[in-house]
Amino acid sequence: MAQKIRIKLQSFDYNLVDKSAEKIVKTVKSTGAVVNGPIPLPTHKRIYTVLKSPHVNKKAREQFQLSAHKRLMDIYSSSTKTIDALKNLELPSGLNIDIKVV
Repeated sequence: MAQKIRIKLQSFDYNLVDKSAEKIVKTVKSTGAVVNGPIPLPTHKRIYTVLKSPHVNKKAREQFQLSAHKRLMDIYSSSTKTIDALKNLELPSGLNIDIKVV
């Protein structure tokens, strides 16, 4: 079963992404598959500017930033044992996981 599995992790907390990626790599390597990654992808930053007071001090503003951290992993030479191990893996909430079989 020589297929490539691509896993993309995304979260607002970089510690969560790094620990989950490390857990996935450890699980996949224990099954004997080859892992390429985790590769850090560019961080997407959204900046919001809000007025501090709606009636007076129009020039007084506050800025908030929301950063989305992403990691990419490719798994080669996977077997059914690898796929079963990934299905049974417990990952924390607050993490967006995209899995594609290519």
